[in-house]
Amino acid sequence: MIKVNFKDPAIWLATWFGCGLMKPGPGTWGTIGALPFGILLLAFGGVPFLVLAIIGVSVLGYWAAGRFERQSGEHDSGAIVIDEVAGMWVALLPTALNIPLVVAAFILFRFFDILKPWPISWADKKLPGAFGVMADDIIAGIFVALLIVGARLAGLG
Repeated sequence: MIKVNFKDPAIWLATWFGCGLMKPGPGTWGTIGALPFGILLLAFGGVPFLVLAIIGVSVLGYWAAGRFERQSGEHDSGAIVIDEVAGMWVALLPTALNIPLVVAAFILFRFFDILKPWPISWADKKLPGAFGVMADDIIAGIFVALLIVGARLAGLG
């Protein structure tokens, strides 16, 4: 059992309102929990609004992940999934809400987040504290966004 204060709003943000507490695969549940919010932000505010939301959730994520880590004594707990939220939202940026591209972004994001190729693995292992927690998923989201851009330029979406 995770030893944190569930009355602390930072804990609920870090776990993306409890998604990170779901088993198995809390990272996948966090990514699923990120999708409807990201899609709505993109649909109603466009790319600029989603970019602002990514910046906001990243700043909040840094704060919330740090508080979670201090309370639990555990670095990068699987229950912290606000990093998946930021990364998935980055991956959504170039999809233009094209459903096959949104699905591809989800699958590719989970692939990169789980396998952690370089430099994602470097960020995961070398960057300290909450910054490292957030950075590896944002980098994974950037990888996916670049792949989606490439797919669109190739006429695949």
